[in-house]
Amino acid sequence: MTVTTRRRYDVDSLLAVAVAVFTERGYDGTSMEDLARASGLSKSSLYHHIDSKEQLLRLALERAVEPLFAVTREPGAVQGRAIDRLEHVVRREVEVLADRLPYVTLLLRVHGNTEAERWALEQRREFDRFVAGLVREAAGDGDVQDDLDPAVVTRLLFGMINSLVVWYRPDGPPSGARHTRMAPADLVGSVVRLAFDGLRR
Repeated sequence: MTVTTRRRYDVDSLLAVAVAVFTERGYDGTSMEDLARASGLSKSSLYHHIDSKEQLLRLALERAVEPLFAVTREPGAVQGRAIDRLEHVVRREVEVLADRLPYVTLLLRVHGNTEAERWALEQRREFDRFVAGLVREAAGDGDVQDDLDPAVVTRLLFGMINSLVVWYRPDGPPSGARHTRMAPADLVGSVVRLAFDGLRR
């Protein structure tokens, strides 16, 4: 007699499945049936772990937002000259992105159609304000070109960083393919050199 072993899930493993499906199909295009099929669970089993599809989305977005904001409270982000704090934030944000790549990818694709998405977008705006403040302070210190608009610098800087979700894979195919494989430390070094060699006065 063949015994079929059902896959066992906890919230973490279920989140990993949900993020993959949300990213592929879009949140609005994903049904509980899609999540059940991808996880190998019945819909009733899914509801044993979660209350709703949006709860899964909120938990997934928190996996991206919380470590990104934690960086802004680190000693390197709050102590020292503004230019050094800015570089610390950029360096650490790239590290977080590499570490939480699926979750950050999902975060960057939300449109504000649900309460969870609107919360995530407001968190991103708050983060942008924090970085723009560092740019403004660094310009006042004479460490950053003072003819650059801080809000524009922030958008360009994090536009570059956020584009990493499109092509960067820590364990992806070799460079030259659709995705680029690179050690996270090398990725961080490339971003910081490109950004700050242009920003520093």
